[in-house]
Amino acid sequence: MSAEEPLLRVVRGVPTAEELAALVGAVVTRSRPAAAPAPAASAWARSGRPTAGVTAGPGAWRASGLPS
Repeated sequence: MSAEEPLLRVVRGVPTAEELAALVGAVVTRSRPAAAPAPAASAWARSGRPTAGVTAGPGAWRASGLPS
């Protein structure tokens, strides 16, 4: 493919500028490599985060020190 040859060519119909922009956006998005997954947090980092199971109420202070 030469530098003069277009990457996309409309074969049928007359698309509007908005339709062409949407097509180019979709092609560019699909051609990008997938994002790398976020690294998993270490056990040390997770230990400092509050747990989801602890709620306020009677005995909550005691329950907060128990293993989950």
